[in-house]
Amino acid sequence: MSLPEDEERLLPLAQRWPRASKFLLSGCAATVAELATFPLDLTKTRLQMQGEAALARLGDSARESAPYRGMVRTALGIVQEEGFLKLWQGVTPAIYRHIVYSGGRMVTYEHLREVVFGKSEDKHYPLWKSVIGGMMAGVVGQFLANPTDLVKVQMQMEGKRKLEGKPLRFRGVHHAFAKILSEGGIRGLWAGWVPNIQRAALVNMGDLTTYDTVKHYLVLNTPLEDNIMTHGLSSLCSGLVASILGTPADVIKSRIMNQPRDKQGRGLLYKSSTDCLIQAVQGEGFMSLYKGFLPSWLRMTPWSLVFWLTYEKIREMSGVSPF
Repeated sequence: MSLPEDEERLLPLAQRWPRASKFLLSGCAATVAELATFPLDLTKTRLQMQGEAALARLGDSARESAPYRGMVRTALGIVQEEGFLKLWQGVTPAIYRHIVYSGGRMVTYEHLREVVFGKSEDKHYPLWKSVIGGMMAGVVGQFLANPTDLVKVQMQMEGKRKLEGKPLRFRGVHHAFAKILSEGGIRGLWAGWVPNIQRAALVNMGDLTTYDTVKHYLVLNTPLEDNIMTHGLSSLCSGLVASILGTPADVIKSRIMNQPRDKQGRGLLYKSSTDCLIQAVQGEGFMSLYKGFLPSWLRMTPWSLVFWLTYEKIREMSGVSPF
């Protein structure tokens, strides 16, 4: 039953517009987490591009030079050769991306959990429903955020291009959006969206599903209450599972997004995510799919920890029920 208009106006904003409030709150939490862990994301992306076998077809010398080796040397190389602040190169589109991505996935997951699937009378939420909900939430959030993710990945590689003596492609975030749009049209902004949503589905199956399942298991089956300890333990588990499931798709996604393109916006190295997968395994071995796993895991775990602790706290402060 709807409330009278006068009474509805007296309600807190979080109760009047619950989905919009959750979208904004998750965006705020994601911004804090992104700023805190972005250098690890940049390091991970550089490692994933290193030794790319498909570049040999274009006669690119970048594969042979391979200036970085390992996570620590990669990070130190960026600081020494490009400057300390370059560890945050591409952070602006990354924040844009996470506001859209995190907002979309959190609102979608909670809507599926509370409205579409529903919990049982004892507040139990079956694992299979959580898995489906997490994957669907990841697909929706990532599809909406694909243009910002594309710009983020390409801007993260600008410092490496400069060291290799190649001309820089972009002057800034807005120039990157405009250039991609002018060269590939609207379709160009969704380049790599297939491997991107595949990765997002796997990552969110690990992140959202693990966090939700572990948190409610601890609350319902142990003496722990719904507090910062429970949130911390749940987020540590979700970060590990998300990294294991998402790293191979992340490698494929990053390579497809960063590959050179023709005037029609078609990739010159890979025809599809499957083609990229096959070339990576054949040219570099199966473990190439886990390039950048260590920084990915080291980033995903604190990212999940910061995000979930921040998100749960600002929900509490805003009068929104716990996740």
